[in-house]
Amino acid sequence: MLAWLFALVSLLLAGISLYLVILAAAACFFKKKIAPQARPRKLAVVVPAHNEAGQIVATIGTIRNSSYPATAYGVIVIADNCDDATATEARAAGAEVFERSDLVHRGKGQALDWFLRNHADTVSAYDGVVVVDADTFIDANFLLEISASLSHPEVAVVQGFYGASNPAESWRTALMEAALCVFHHVRPAGRNRLGGSAGLKGNGMAFRTETLLEYGWPAHSVVEDLEFGTLLLLDGILVHYNPDAVVRAEMAATRKQAESQRRRWEGGRLEVLGKLAPSLLRSWIAKRQFRYFDGFMDLLIPPLSALVLALIALFIVALLASSTMAPLLGFALAGSAFYVFTGLVLKHAPPAIWLYLAAAPFLILWKIPLYLGMLKGRGAKEWVRTQRKSEITRDSETNSPAPKN
Repeated sequence: MLAWLFALVSLLLAGISLYLVILAAAACFFKKKIAPQARPRKLAVVVPAHNEAGQIVATIGTIRNSSYPATAYGVIVIADNCDDATATEARAAGAEVFERSDLVHRGKGQALDWFLRNHADTVSAYDGVVVVDADTFIDANFLLEISASLSHPEVAVVQGFYGASNPAESWRTALMEAALCVFHHVRPAGRNRLGGSAGLKGNGMAFRTETLLEYGWPAHSVVEDLEFGTLLLLDGILVHYNPDAVVRAEMAATRKQAESQRRRWEGGRLEVLGKLAPSLLRSWIAKRQFRYFDGFMDLLIPPLSALVLALIALFIVALLASSTMAPLLGFALAGSAFYVFTGLVLKHAPPAIWLYLAAAPFLILWKIPLYLGMLKGRGAKEWVRTQRKSEITRDSETNSPAPKN
């Protein structure tokens, strides 16, 4: 019985690894869908912000420095449950600000839904709605690329490439940049190329106005982007990927930052898996369309570090037990490496990022207790804002003992 269970788990994980290899190969042949000659669409750049007084001005500044015509976009900040100067700073920087106070229904998804439901007249003045986080730096051509994508007749929703603004800060941020080259480029590009949805990544995403006016923002989990992208897929609406629409934001550099962020991201995926995976399977069985199978697989695939950790453990056991599964597990590990290397090559990662891959085992070891905690039900149940580096530095200085004279 134990041998059969071992073989079953090995086959499942090897199948997941094979699927990632297929996506990586497909990503090499990806082509974005754009209408480059179309007129610039009027875009609302919406920035949900909770206590972001320290970052909001810089974010608005990068939007204002865009190469997009100034008359073709507006900046809207949702100051959500803020008890700092976020609203004041955003107005001073030239943004239109909507303030929300609701301590019961907290979270980014809830804030976006509130804005779309209660300020539809404001949204209706635009052709498209772009959502970026409050600590984001956008590429100069980001809005141009978003407009070109939304102008394509087949594109109602588009996701840009979301990378790290601080990849060289630490080994954690360097490995995050490597992971984003895979998760935010290879996966969406490969899924689109094979006929699936690229999925939403929470930052650098855009929608035709009529789509958001119809849906609002119905996803209120701690991974509202993943949930909403899956709900759109179930209704037959694909998210299209544009790798040249680039946004970058600060990634967690310290253990404290990373733990809260990971609990939210990875614990939230488990919640959405349980909630929506059965619907995706039913749609695939009923309609026989690859997009629904791909959506199910996207939810089923564990975090890359967890997959690699499991494959290594099974491979060692297989070698010690002289199991016939050993070659298959070895090929699965090689496939995972191919998947990662493809992302770094396609995104032209600098040599430093390749060198930091040597620190990957430390990241995997750090995640073991995190995964065990989630299995025991200690995953994130509600949205918790990740503390920024500047805030950690300020708190450290505030709490440090006064110098002696």
